[in-house]
Amino acid sequence: MPHPLGNRPSKIIAVHLNFPSRAKERGRIPAEPSYFLKPPSSLAGTGDPLNRPAGCELMTFEGEIALVVGRRAHRVAPRDAWEHVGWVTAANDAGVHDLRYADRGSNLRSKGSDGFTPLGPRLLDARGLDPRALRVRTWVNGEVVQDDTSDTLLFPFADLVADLSRLVTLEAGDVILTGTPAGASVVSPGDVVEVEVTAGTATTGRLSNTVADADPLPGWGAMPRVDDAVRADAWGPAHTREPVLDEATATALRSLSTATLSSQIRKRGLQHMTVDGVHPAGGAVKMVGTAHTLRYLPLREDLFERYGGGMNAQKRAVEELRPGQVLVMDARRDASSGTIGDILALRALRRGAAGVVTDGGLRDSAAVAGLDLPVFHAGAHPAVLGRRHVPWDTGLPIACGGALVQPGDVLVGDADGVVVIPPDLVRGLAEDAAEQEAQERFIAERVAAGEPVEGLYPLGPRRREAYEAWRRGGRRTPTEER
Repeated sequence: MPHPLGNRPSKIIAVHLNFPSRAKERGRIPAEPSYFLKPPSSLAGTGDPLNRPAGCELMTFEGEIALVVGRRAHRVAPRDAWEHVGWVTAANDAGVHDLRYADRGSNLRSKGSDGFTPLGPRLLDARGLDPRALRVRTWVNGEVVQDDTSDTLLFPFADLVADLSRLVTLEAGDVILTGTPAGASVVSPGDVVEVEVTAGTATTGRLSNTVADADPLPGWGAMPRVDDAVRADAWGPAHTREPVLDEATATALRSLSTATLSSQIRKRGLQHMTVDGVHPAGGAVKMVGTAHTLRYLPLREDLFERYGGGMNAQKRAVEELRPGQVLVMDARRDASSGTIGDILALRALRRGAAGVVTDGGLRDSAAVAGLDLPVFHAGAHPAVLGRRHVPWDTGLPIACGGALVQPGDVLVGDADGVVVIPPDLVRGLAEDAAEQEAQERFIAERVAAGEPVEGLYPLGPRRREAYEAWRRGGRRTPTEER
């Protein structure tokens, strides 16, 4: 389908970083905006395919708010710049990271291909819009992956127009892609990417494009090239592959109690690795997984709409979950307001989460208890999120129930509570904990038979031979059983 501009613009200018959420993902906040050009031949419309060349693996999407210049702008001041914007529409700044190495910064090969700038499907008249009241959302296969608003921009729209017009004359019809929010990532052939920009009830409609396989590139010039660093950059922080808990170790941990694990952690000199004050909601209790973190800050009414509305950090944390992860929340040990309820807990379950841990309150506790998802909390509470907390950010070290939890830490939970295990200790600790539990089973059998605990508990040298004979008789540790 043709793009909605009619004639081709003389230029398409794209901003590298503009949304704070994206800047946080990239780990830097620019002092001034920076730009790159996309050729007009990259324009496409809704329904046009996003062609990923054969041999490329890292096709990316970036939902954006696009400005279309309405009248010529040359050295206009910021206070007058919005008057030169004619229309607003939705855009997808697509690209292939496989070719970024060849034109680092200019992005010509990676983002300039034919069809890599879909726009539309409708233009909104800028004269009736508040430039700080626009919302951009992106869906991949029907799932929201980006959601942000223009009141958060590092560089407001008028500043961009004024800055560009100092040196580059903007002609009517030129397009400015104003940056993408957090959540941009990789898509594959068959995936459907949709972008919509709204202003109150006004909407551009959904710009919809399907990723398709394309022919391989001819065999001259720069060819696709990727490595782990390029993959991590393309996939983004939500998909950064933290140390994976291998299934054999996870199986061993599921057979071990938190009481035993806590004892072994303490033997290694770590005294504060329990999440205190939390208990299971009911239903599924045993939990083993790696931490994905979410931090709440104290409520400030003037900031709640900005940070608590829309696709806030709480919802992003749930959507960022990968199979085997535990959503761990720092709610400042304040259980007087809910930090998660049945809908988001169900979504976490569908995302493959291994569990949820919050040192705050739990809403809809009866419904959550009925899910096949271990949930540990500090107390049931009916109040909504905005009573005490503002969801602030994800994927950073937090305090939960007095324990410092880093992304990728291993969490184990049962009826006694939750322990935190550093990833580099987990395998050896699991083996030692399995041996400890084998000894304790032997001791329990002897105590049940009427023997006194002196020299038996803990296992003393005089009982070691009997224990070894008991082991040779076929009694195995959980580690050996796997």
